[in-house]
Amino acid sequence: MIDQPGSIAQLTLAVAARRQVPVAYVPGLVMRRAADLYPGEAKTDKRDAFIIADTGRTRRRQVHWLDAGSDELLGQLRVLNGFDIDLAADQTRLANRLRDALTSVSPALERALGKRLGQAGVRDLLARYPTPTVLRNAGRARIAKVIRARSPRLAATVTGTVMTALDAQSVTVPAEAATGRVIAELAGELDRVLARRDALAAEIEEAFLAHPFGELLSTLPGIGPRTGSRILAEIGDGTRFADGARLASYAGVAPVTRQSGKSINGESQSRRGNHRLKNAMFLAAFASLRDPASKAFYDRKRAEGKRHNAALICLARRRCDVILAMLRTRQPYQPARPAPSMPQAA
Repeated sequence: MIDQPGSIAQLTLAVAARRQVPVAYVPGLVMRRAADLYPGEAKTDKRDAFIIADTGRTRRRQVHWLDAGSDELLGQLRVLNGFDIDLAADQTRLANRLRDALTSVSPALERALGKRLGQAGVRDLLARYPTPTVLRNAGRARIAKVIRARSPRLAATVTGTVMTALDAQSVTVPAEAATGRVIAELAGELDRVLARRDALAAEIEEAFLAHPFGELLSTLPGIGPRTGSRILAEIGDGTRFADGARLASYAGVAPVTRQSGKSINGESQSRRGNHRLKNAMFLAAFASLRDPASKAFYDRKRAEGKRHNAALICLARRRCDVILAMLRTRQPYQPARPAPSMPQAA
């Protein structure tokens, strides 16, 4: 029994696989709630180990059996995906910090460039001319030249937006030069993180498509190398899930009924499950809306009164059955064919 299925548990899983010992995972929410049922308030390794073991013994339906196999490609995907998740968190942190620094010197400039930080030319501009004063001194021609080097299509539009933002503010804030150095460094660091994620995406795609299940999953609408590799890394060959309902429960996309006495408050989203898998399933469901069958199911749920996210969770739950069937039969996804129309009588 373990309560951390990530990198910290890799050695444990490797030893268990070598000795052919099954390993079960106790989700964090289950662990926290179970801890309140045992005497004592101390947070010690000995007490936690006892709670984990006893929870696995008494609540077998609330634990999830892990794939402790020695599949090299799956192990590689888990490592690469973990690194990609860390880089994504760094990307978000740097972008938020950069937008905050821009706001402190020029709110108008932040409105002009904050939503375009994903463009290389904008990052180059902030790394070279990070403050309103420096931008004014650079002039329109130099601003356009810097942007055009890596974002040629945006050069004219962004340059005009920047010049308008500069005209909107005439006050120079204190310590603008020091803030400018921070902005330049954040822009350069964000550029390096994005470049590393792009290179890592190629590595993930290569490992994903090299796995036989990767080719299968890629036939399902909405599943690309990044989301597909995360799904594959978390569920493996799917043999430890009895059916789609167990996979949905593990992913945290199974609906939960809320009831108090005779009052049934309907179904709500589960807070349990593997959050990495849940995020990947959610993104894949969103991307699959271009598929007519997925879009029809989504529209039907919206017509029932469900909100956007709830409808996507329902779609992700439905796709759990499809994914498990694909892994078990080793057959690619086959879209349902429309029923033939009956000829009308003359």
